Formats: sequence, structure tokens, C-alpha cells
Amino acid sequence: MTDIFSAVDSYIEGLFAKEDAALAAAVADMKAAQIPQISVSPVLGRLLFVLAKAVRARRILEIGTLGGYSAIWLGRALPQDGRMLSLEIDPRHAAIARGNLARAGLQDKVEVREGVALDILPRLIASGEPPFDFIFIDADKEPYLDYFELSLQLSKPGTMIVADNVIRHGAVIDPTRAEVPAVAGVKRLSDALATHPAVDATIIQTVGVKSHDGLVLAVVREMR
Repeated sequence: MTDIFSAVDSYIEGLFAKEDAALAAAVADMKAAQIPQISVSPVLGRLLFVLAKAVRARRILEIGTLGGYSAIWLGRALPQDGRMLSLEIDPRHAAIARGNLARAGLQDKVEVREGVALDILPRLIASGEPPFDFIFIDADKEPYLDYFELSLQLSKPGTMIVADNVIRHGAVIDPTRAEVPAVAGVKRLSDALATHPAVDATIIQTVGVKSHDGLVLAVVREMR
């Protein structure tokens, strides 16, 4: 069954998500630098691009840059005057991401800011950072709910918040793995969003070259 999932993913990629030179070079650079190969797939990158376009995002926040692969997809969804802020804890990863974004011609649209996201996000809130239209969470899983609650304070009605890797190959329904920190972290987020008063949310289960996982999609509600 895994083979057909990967084959269909390749089919979708061939139709909608072919990697161009900049994306392929970003993958090559990350491999050469021995950065973990945990970037989104081309098909998921295309989905992020389409979702950001759907909400007409002019301001995007990404939590977890890695080597900049998803940032290229999201940065390309921005209009000419759009801006994106991507947060990365590892200085080496951040440097590689900046190079990959520059190669893609996005150095003037996408800022990679180094530091701990749980430190940076409160500073953005305190400084009165304008709200973002689209937020992508793809960092360490244990504090996912903390990332979400802070992201909510940097949102406005209609903001879409997406969080990756929330199914964990089905581990979220395996009681023997409930105490694994990454599993517990994504479950806390999903459980909270099921009844969260500020958003309308769901999970999309995904299969493909990245095996079995899923995305949380949440849209901030109009205030009443």
C-alpha cells in the first residue's frame, strides 16, 4: 500500500508540484549540509502555496525554517509587496535557508530570524507586530499548543493556521505511545482545537512519499 501512496504522490507532483532549479538546489544543499531530511514534500509545499493564495496572504509567519524549502513555497505565494517572517533556532540551518531563499529570489520578501520561537513570539506580541494572514507551524512537536496559542495572538479573523505532522504515522491513536513527547505534544494541540472557541479547525490525514501523517487546519473566527 505504501508503494501506491508514493506513486500517487509522484503523479500529483508531476501535475502540480514539479521542483524547479531553486527547489532542487535547496534539497541538494540540505543533503550536503546533513540537515535532517524532514522538509515538507513537494506536494505538501504546493498545498501550502495554494492555501496561502486562498486566504490572499500578504503577511506569513513560519515557525521552523529548517533549510528554507517550505519557505520558498510560501514566499512564492506572496504578492509583490508581501512579507514573510520565518523563525529558526539553529544558526547553521538559518544560514543555509537564507542562501536557498536568495537563490529563489526571495531574499527581499522572506526574513529568517534566529532564536527560540517561544522567546521571539512573545516579543512580537509585546511590540505590537501586525497580524499575519497565514501561519505555518512545523517545529519541535512538544510545545505545539504553546506555538498555536501565541500564534493566535498574532492573528486576526480569517487568519489560517496550519500545523504539520499531527498524526505521527498513526501514533496519536496508539495508547502505547501516548507518553512519547512528540506524540503527546501534537495530541494536546489537536484535543484543544476540537473545542477551541477562537477557531474552526480540522485535521487532514496525508499519505505519500512522507508516509502517513496529517495537517491541522484552523481558521480564526470572527469576533462576536
